[in-house]
Amino acid sequence: MKIKFLTTAIFLIILTGCDKPSKLTESSSPTITAQFEQSDEKIGKYLDQLDDPNTPIEVRKKILCKDYPAEYKENYMPALLKLSPTEYSEAKLLKELKIALDYYKNSYEIKCSN
Repeated sequence: MKIKFLTTAIFLIILTGCDKPSKLTESSSPTITAQFEQSDEKIGKYLDQLDDPNTPIEVRKKILCKDYPAEYKENYMPALLKLSPTEYSEAKLLKELKIALDYYKNSYEIKCSN
């Protein structure tokens, strides 16, 4: 029962984190919006690869330990914070990232060497 609840909660958080902002601020520019959309697409592809049972463990490890966190922190999060500063905070987004990464790392027994 706990696993079902945890799995459901994590996927809801992931969907919320990857959802496009509903309200754009007046200061949002087409460049920031484009950055967000490109980054959102990349993150979606990473999640698709992680969920694909045919993805090799080496690829999953690279996504979880390097690609996904880098894309999220360097592009997705800054753009989302500029587009919707009242809806999101850096702390909240980092917490959502940690939850998603921990879920996949635990699911596939992946340890990153940091």
